[in-house]
Amino acid sequence: MSELKLTLRSVESIAQVDAAAWNACAGGDNPFLLHGFLSAMEDSGSAAGSSGWQPSHLLVELGGELLAAAPLYVKNHSYGEYVFDWGWVEAWHNAGRRYYPKLQCAVPFTPASGRRLLVRPGQDTAEMESLLGGAMAQVVRDNGLSSAHITFLTEPEALNLAEQGWLLRIGEQYHWHNQGYRTFDDFLAALSSRKRKAIRKEREKANALGVRIHCLSGPDLKPEHWDAFYDFYLDTTGKKWGQAYLTRSFFDRLTGPLAERVMLVMAEQDGRWVAGALNFIGSDTLFGRNWGSLGDFRFLHFEMCYYRAIDFAIERGLAKVEAGAQGEHKISRGYLPVPTYSVHWIREKPLRDAVSSFLHRERAAMLRQIAAQTEEGPYRKDSED
Repeated sequence: MSELKLTLRSVESIAQVDAAAWNACAGGDNPFLLHGFLSAMEDSGSAAGSSGWQPSHLLVELGGELLAAAPLYVKNHSYGEYVFDWGWVEAWHNAGRRYYPKLQCAVPFTPASGRRLLVRPGQDTAEMESLLGGAMAQVVRDNGLSSAHITFLTEPEALNLAEQGWLLRIGEQYHWHNQGYRTFDDFLAALSSRKRKAIRKEREKANALGVRIHCLSGPDLKPEHWDAFYDFYLDTTGKKWGQAYLTRSFFDRLTGPLAERVMLVMAEQDGRWVAGALNFIGSDTLFGRNWGSLGDFRFLHFEMCYYRAIDFAIERGLAKVEAGAQGEHKISRGYLPVPTYSVHWIREKPLRDAVSSFLHRERAAMLRQIAAQTEEGPYRKDSED
């Protein structure tokens, strides 16, 4: 009897992968890696060929059993990624070369860190990660693509692939860490006096706006909430980017088992929904995703996106809150800078060398910035009250 061999293949839809087998590789820690969430992205048309996110998920199998997988897309643009390569695109186009299509291993439109190389428990993790990374590089070579990118992966994954020749990039986000706080006041007590007073004033003003704030999850989520929230989402994207990545249908799919992973903060005024903040619940992390409002409500954004998230994390005993991309203003509200990671495999040497040199300088500058922001953070020093 011949010995079974590992096989690698790609599929053009997450629907072609058994949900239980995918989730066995993904685990339950991160809601964005679940088969149901990725299905919602594809089935709603948010992440599909028509939107420039053509699924090409990578599978490692042994005798038909799924041992490892990676959420992978062929892309003809760089929108919805939050790790910006526009300068690389321009440089390569100026050289008369074609940058697109490219490979993108990511959760679409979701700048939340987590595993991207999904390995079933009991397998050699480093070996499977190297196999998946090598397969992506081979796809780039075989098809004449410019590059492959794995974004918002974990530090161990990034360092493993960097040893395989991938280029390492470090970014920055702002996360709140739960130091065993029992109440919001416990958290405030850890801040400097000035920051503590500022947050209390912001909360007082936000809660004096004449709005009622509701935190909804599971069966409490109704179509009326998603109707209103989609209007908030369109208003925000219209102001910031001019493009709504997520379709209305996507939000309808955040029901059933996924609804237990959702925490939707909604503000009501005179019987009308006026603002909302969408969060997803992980095993130890609350992930802030989208915010929007239909009016000018000063300080309400901070209350609904940051402070209610901290309240929820303390109540649930979660270790941290990831409040999404960008936003240095989060530091004064207790969210400290942390590094994020991406890795990049670039086929042709001239572009690879130029990007490598840029990333070397950028990494050093980013680490210095994170260290300086942490040192100047809002928390009390030993000499303070």
